[in-house]
Amino acid sequence: MDAIKLVTVEPTHADLAVLIRKLDAYLDEMYPADEVFKVDFDSPKVNHITFVLAYCDDVPVGCGAISPLGEGVTELKRFYVEPAYRRHGIAIQILNMLETKARESDYMTMKLETGDQQPEAINFYKKHGFREIDKYGEYVDCTSSVCYEKQL
Repeated sequence: MDAIKLVTVEPTHADLAVLIRKLDAYLDEMYPADEVFKVDFDSPKVNHITFVLAYCDDVPVGCGAISPLGEGVTELKRFYVEPAYRRHGIAIQILNMLETKARESDYMTMKLETGDQQPEAINFYKKHGFREIDKYGEYVDCTSSVCYEKQL
């Protein structure tokens, strides 16, 4: 596999939209609609989210984002790698870049929510220093949600 190129993009980027649609379709197959927490790209708040795309040979193969949660806390969101490109170290490259960006913005904690039907995601987060925490925010009443955090 060729080198992966990571770039920060605006929320309106066409390649981001393609990957987000694929992520949403993937999650919609596993969970009821009220248990899939999507980003509202029509909200002005989307402009406070930092989005990163991963490219392999100019093909968009992965994405991730960090969104402000509160003082010193950011949330990892919209984290996805195309199935054909998984297990090649792309996810950790995206995560490392987002953690660097979070530290540069003075965030001390990164939280995230994932679903209980995604053991690969859960294992990835645990392997990379996230520990399970109580559900927070909009995920409190979601039976399939599992939440994690990592000190940066």
